[in-house]
Amino acid sequence: MSLPPARSRYLTWLATALARPVDVVTPTQGHAVLGYATGYDAAGIAPFVRSLRAVFDGTVALIVDDRPDVAALLSQHDVIAVAPDMVEGWAPHPVMQRFVAFDRLLRSWPNVDGVLITDVRDVIFQADPFSPWPDRLLAFQEYEAGVLSDHAFNMKYVRALAGDGLAKIVSQQPCICVGTVMGPRADILRLCRAILMLAATPRSAIGGAFGADQAACNLAIHLGMIEAQVLPNYGRVATLGLTEGAKLTFMDGKVVNPDGTISAIVHQHDRHPHLAEAVHDLWCNGLVYRQRVQPKSAAKRLDKLKQSAARRLSELR
Repeated sequence: MSLPPARSRYLTWLATALARPVDVVTPTQGHAVLGYATGYDAAGIAPFVRSLRAVFDGTVALIVDDRPDVAALLSQHDVIAVAPDMVEGWAPHPVMQRFVAFDRLLRSWPNVDGVLITDVRDVIFQADPFSPWPDRLLAFQEYEAGVLSDHAFNMKYVRALAGDGLAKIVSQQPCICVGTVMGPRADILRLCRAILMLAATPRSAIGGAFGADQAACNLAIHLGMIEAQVLPNYGRVATLGLTEGAKLTFMDGKVVNPDGTISAIVHQHDRHPHLAEAVHDLWCNGLVYRQRVQPKSAAKRLDKLKQSAARRLSELR
């Protein structure tokens, strides 16, 4: 007796996105930094681009909107601008779309070895991110102490993706931040596919939501689907969103961690106004930074209510 195939908007989107052929295999080699930066102007991504180019001369590619100011900035700093690969119809949140984009880029670059996939708007660089060279997949804790069960937002999406039982199994593991992950090309490709497939399990409105990416990354690594070394905060990467602002300083052009160290990669500096101002004064070089404000129109509110309802209703599988 045949079984009906699984069906959801997410699965339709994923199959369409992954089936698209890689157009050109480029001679890119060495290390590569990949980021997804749609929705931002040049000022929003200038600190990332300029701080990275101050310490790293390898391949950098950003998926960005077609904007003259962004194109000029990336061209000036020898950054590859990649257009978003749009799929008609329903699509998940950009935090999930990015893993298809990273997958396509890395499949077109067979000679790349080390890869960093990273957030863009809230990331700056203070030293070569690939020193020392990562010979395995490296993931980084989101804060210096505590476990997944201490963080309600993360646990909400772990439960939504995998259920209470599996969530309980991983609940005492460190909270991994999906915003900065690095390692050999093959390992990054496997992680991208694992995240995309784990998000296909529940309803589309959950698997395609902001937060599903972080949950899927934690599940993939803590359940042993992907082998990775999980490193503590304030090492190669400093993720500062949950750090007490008074413990962070900006000295001689660098963000200084609470323990006095300086990390090569700084994530979520913009959660602290004194750091955000210093970073943009240093790296924007005349570009006017405007904090994005999401409009709260009646249509936006209605759409938010629809999304909330969709996360709670069943979907034909």
